[in-house]
Amino acid sequence: MGIRKAKVEDCKQISLLLNQLDYPDTELLIKEKVEKFLMDPNEVLLVFEEDKTVIALISLHFIPQLAVNGDFARISYFAVDDNSRGHGIGRKIEEHCTDLALKRNCNRMEVHCHSRRKDAHKFYLRQGFIESPKYFIKMLPETN
Repeated sequence: MGIRKAKVEDCKQISLLLNQLDYPDTELLIKEKVEKFLMDPNEVLLVFEEDKTVIALISLHFIPQLAVNGDFARISYFAVDDNSRGHGIGRKIEEHCTDLALKRNCNRMEVHCHSRRKDAHKFYLRQGFIESPKYFIKMLPETN
């Protein structure tokens, strides 16, 4: 089938893919998160389906910019099943998202990719990304 918008019915397979990215135990919160993504016009959650099985996912956020021309598109989660890597699926998904970003007046795509994900770094460099080394994060207290 290829690339399509995610559905709530995909939650179990999405959770399994997130587990491969070292995000365990997402099955408890994934349904609520997927529903939230599907309702937000600035969020896109896509999956790649093959033989009725979700084997990849990407979440893309469109971020309007105030002081510069063009907006940003940010990849927050991108996973291709361990057994399906190396077959061009990630490239197809990233290129599809690039097209979506251009249609949304974005002039930049960005992704934060942990330093331990060496193979992912190689993938992003092949796709035309450049490294931008500063990234700051501030943890906030949970509100739940």
